[in-house]
Order: sequence, then C-alpha cells, then structure tokens
Amino acid sequence: MSTIKVNAERSYEILIDVDWKSELVRLSQGRTRAALIVSEDMKSKVGNLEFGDTEIFTFPVPDGESGKSSATLLQVWDWLGAAGFTRNDLVIAVGGGATTDFGGFAAASWLRGIDWIAVPTTVAGMVDAAVGGKTAINSDYGKNLIGAFHSPISVVVDFTWLETLSDRDYAAGLAEVVKAGFIADEVILKQIRGKSLTQIRADKATVKEIFTRAIAVKANVVSLDFKESFAREALNYGHTLGHAIELDSKFSMRHGECVAIGMAFMAQLQLSLGLITEDLAKDHLDILEGLGLPTSYKRGAWPILLANMSLDKKARGKVLRFVTITGIGKTDRLENPDEQVLFSAYEKVSS
Repeated sequence: MSTIKVNAERSYEILIDVDWKSELVRLSQGRTRAALIVSEDMKSKVGNLEFGDTEIFTFPVPDGESGKSSATLLQVWDWLGAAGFTRNDLVIAVGGGATTDFGGFAAASWLRGIDWIAVPTTVAGMVDAAVGGKTAINSDYGKNLIGAFHSPISVVVDFTWLETLSDRDYAAGLAEVVKAGFIADEVILKQIRGKSLTQIRADKATVKEIFTRAIAVKANVVSLDFKESFAREALNYGHTLGHAIELDSKFSMRHGECVAIGMAFMAQLQLSLGLITEDLAKDHLDILEGLGLPTSYKRGAWPILLANMSLDKKARGKVLRFVTITGIGKTDRLENPDEQVLFSAYEKVSS
C-alpha cells in the first residue's frame, strides 16, 4: 500500500494498492447512510455490501458517458431525497471515470455538497478521472459542461479491478498515463516505450510504478491549481480535439482512444509550428500505436470537430486554446492558431 496526498479545498489521500471493501468499511464509520452509485455493468461485480451500522442504498446508473445526464441526476436526487440523505451521509461512486464524475457531482449538488469517496475500477479512473475533484455531467453541447469542483474525502485504488478489464478498455486508460508522461514525467515514457499492451499488463511491478507516477502527476497539479487555471489545464494535453471526437462519435469511442488521437494531432501541430522535434513527434505515434491505440480519425469530420472544439472548457470567448509541449515535461499554451494550420495537422491524422 502507498498513499499520495492531495491538498485542494480539502486535504485527502489517494490509497493505492489496497482492498477496496476493507477501506470502505473503515472510511464509512460514523455515517448513517451511504449511497452506492454504481454503473449497471458493475452492479453484479460489486455485490451486496455491508458496512456495520451504515445503511447502504445502491443506485445503479447507465453505463459510460450516456449515464452522465441530467435525467439520471434527477433520478438520483429523488432517490437521495426519498432515502432521507443528510449532510452527515456519504456517496460512494464505484466504477469507471464516467461513474466517478457522475457520483461526485451528485454529492456536490446534494445539500450544497456532501462527502463522497471514489472507487475507480478502470485505468483512466484510477490515474485521472477520480483524482482532483472535477465532477460533472454531459450536455447535448459537449462533455462535462455542467459540473462542480468538489473533492472526495478519499480515492481508493484497488488493482484487482484491472483484471476485469478488456484489452480495449485497458489500452484506452493508458492514454492518460502516456499523457502524464509527456507533460510531466519522462520515467513513465521510459517504462512504456517499446512495450506492447500484453507485456505491460503482465508486469505488475511496472503497472504499479507507472500508475503511481501518473497519479502523482495529477495530484501535484491539482494541489497547485484546484480550479483549473493554466497549471491544471496542462492535464488536458490532447483533450481539446479528443473531446470533440468523443462528441462527434456520440461517445461510441472510449475517452482514452479519443485522447490518443488528440495527442497524435498535437504532435503534428506542434511539429508544424516548430515547437517539438521530429523525434518527439514520432515518439507520440510509436508509443500510442505500440499500445494498440488509434492515432487517426475520419477525414470528413474536420468542420464538425472544429465547431465542437469551440465549446472546449479552455476556450475563452472566441479564442480557441490548446495545451502544448515544447519538450517532455515542458508545457505551454497555444491560442487561436490559424485554421489552415490546424486543418493541415488534422489531415495527417485523418483517414
């Protein structure tokens, strides 16, 4: 077991390589009620839980991004009200990044904010979504446009959940680990470079190291900048186009798959602007493709993607902004690049 501390609007610990059920029993002591928010596909894997005197209410929500809707949130609010949840009660979100995003926002919006715990069950959830207190639901106009900054009281990372993941879901989550490497920690890239997904999954020591390092990157940035000024925006490397692709695909693609394409696009854009070397641009593609992640998207989608990017949370008025790197661990920002330059970069990652 190891712990990483986050100092945001409150201090809390990320508990790494622990038994999730035992930790929940300990963390729920003294609570009258706990709302277990779990995705439909995880319900059978979670089973029936008992936390001593704490009464458990299980609220299953639709799987994936489709569950992060205002309609689902209204239903959960009704459940919380009917069950009599008070300020002393607790929300526990067990699932992937979509579920922890949703569960955290349910907690943030009930009685102006009650305590919650994140139990991420996917790679992306563990290394990214569950850490940092960004909670949200989606809108028809974009991903995570409705939300709140509301830190959990703890994040519980149990690596046994990884055994339940398909190769596709595992690889998609690793996109966020790769991103952490490019923006902050070259050791992560050294551990991944030249390795296949199968090799990484089989090496538990490597998994623990790269996950812990990626979590530390996120925790350090969040502690420095809780409410997303530029320091925290650095975590969105590859996400501007990535979120636009998610919306265009109607969330049929995994978040990490879209981020991988977004990073491939940024590699081409930064290369064309002279921000990075050809070797570093190639490194993006080699690492991502080595993990089996996509690095291209459909050619004719560019006008829609450009419009979608204007709704990105980093945009300011009509100013479109991208997180860039000028080397591994060296982040910067790019504002309103020429549309033809953007299109030319996209052409190189379109198919």
